[in-house]
Amino acid sequence: MTTSLAGAALPAARGSLSESVLAILLRARPRADLDFDGLADADPLGDDLQLALHLCYELHYQGLPGVSADWEWDPELLRLRGALEARFLTALRENVAGGDDVAAELDALLVEPVDAEGVSHFLRDHGGWKQVREYFAHRSIYHHKEADPHAWVIPRLRGRAKAALVAVEFDEFGGGRAEFVHARLYADLLRAAGLPDGYLELIDHVPGTMLAVVNMMSLFGLHRSLRGALCGHFAAAEITTAPSAQRMDQALRRLGAPEACRFFYTEHIEADAVHEQVMRHDVLGDLLEQEPELAADVVFGIQATEFLEGRFGARLLNSWKAGRSSLLRPLG
Repeated sequence: MTTSLAGAALPAARGSLSESVLAILLRARPRADLDFDGLADADPLGDDLQLALHLCYELHYQGLPGVSADWEWDPELLRLRGALEARFLTALRENVAGGDDVAAELDALLVEPVDAEGVSHFLRDHGGWKQVREYFAHRSIYHHKEADPHAWVIPRLRGRAKAALVAVEFDEFGGGRAEFVHARLYADLLRAAGLPDGYLELIDHVPGTMLAVVNMMSLFGLHRSLRGALCGHFAAAEITTAPSAQRMDQALRRLGAPEACRFFYTEHIEADAVHEQVMRHDVLGDLLEQEPELAADVVFGIQATEFLEGRFGARLLNSWKAGRSSLLRPLG
């Protein structure tokens, strides 16, 4: 499996903000003269701002090729990141209904309309191998760091909530076996599908609608004040993954996909059905018993997840139904 950044290249800029951040990061040493020009006019959910924010966040993960590790805690870069985050967070809050009824939000995730149509439904019933490979490329931006953003919340929890979340994370990281780490399984999937499996190697193909989903997790994880939102997001992801993974396995069986592609999804079907109960009752239940004032944040995390995933799914379905690629650049 290829996970090293050796030989990797920085992504291409998508506007003035991401171009400025890339230029800043390639300096030999941090300097306190960062440019905020263009921030006020940038679309908070658009490609330029989302790539700029993704670049800032990546310093806390695997780093960026050719970029000094000293940038991670540079005060001025953190100030710029904070301004990007503020625009993003405001946009998320403006696009969700809010509320504090956690049980109702979670129950709603378990109800699927008879005529539901999402990406996994489309791929199961109509999708071709080309569209499946596009979907793999999109999701690589998250699955290369699967479960990493959620690890940020561990020191911010206590008691049963912490222990239960760590148990879920342990499964995500392969139960102590490197070959079963979910990020490793996804790299195996990419390679079996004939796609590059290097860390974030496909980022230039992937639009801001996907970057926003990953950025949301980093935003929630890196801020203690958003720990409730992160737990809400994690619960929503675990509740919706098992049925989606089952549909993806059905799509891949129909298309005769390689076993490594199917294994990634079959691994999630049973595991995430268990994780759903753990997240709902042991993590959220205990968290809200300790800190009932976080209920609105938990609801926000669930709703923001549904909003961004819905926006991402709509881009894919609209493109495919119109006979177009859903990617920014075609795959080789």
